[in-house]
Amino acid sequence: MAKYSTGDSGGGGDGNSCELCGTASSRLSKANVEGAVLLVCPDCAPHDDNRKTTSDADGSSGSSASGSSGEGSDGPDDRKKRAAQRQAEVYDAAQGDSTHWEEEGTNYEGDRLPYLVADYAERVTEAREAADHSIADLAAELDVEESDLEAIEDGRATRAGVGGSAVRTLEDEFDIDLVDE
Repeated sequence: MAKYSTGDSGGGGDGNSCELCGTASSRLSKANVEGAVLLVCPDCAPHDDNRKTTSDADGSSGSSASGSSGEGSDGPDDRKKRAAQRQAEVYDAAQGDSTHWEEEGTNYEGDRLPYLVADYAERVTEAREAADHSIADLAAELDVEESDLEAIEDGRATRAGVGGSAVRTLEDEFDIDLVDE
């Protein structure tokens, strides 16, 4: 069975087994696989990052024009550069169009969410139910977004970008402590 170790961990496995696929072999060799040094069998040896290269017609190594091959291995600096480029592409794709935040999003500088007590979600839910309000009714009464109230009661106020004013409004309405000061 494969151990997925870093080669020198002294794990509980058999010393004659490939650390990548688990195959018993007397011909194990060290290989750098995704940053881990492993003892691998001849079948898994091609996964060694130090062996992987791509060649263009002119004999130079590198990635394709689209920048997505990621299999080339010119050296540590080139791998780091490609990894940084791929990370930047992922980050840029995740950001998308931010104009909607600028136009209608929460103003985090003026309406920062304070540190909340650990059980803020339960406190709000219990207080709302004790007052016999639905989330929709309470949102309308307090002039707070219904989605913000749902996020607070689900315990995801930070991830949903709820502003501090919504939390303070709930504290005032139900005379409860939600902010951890």
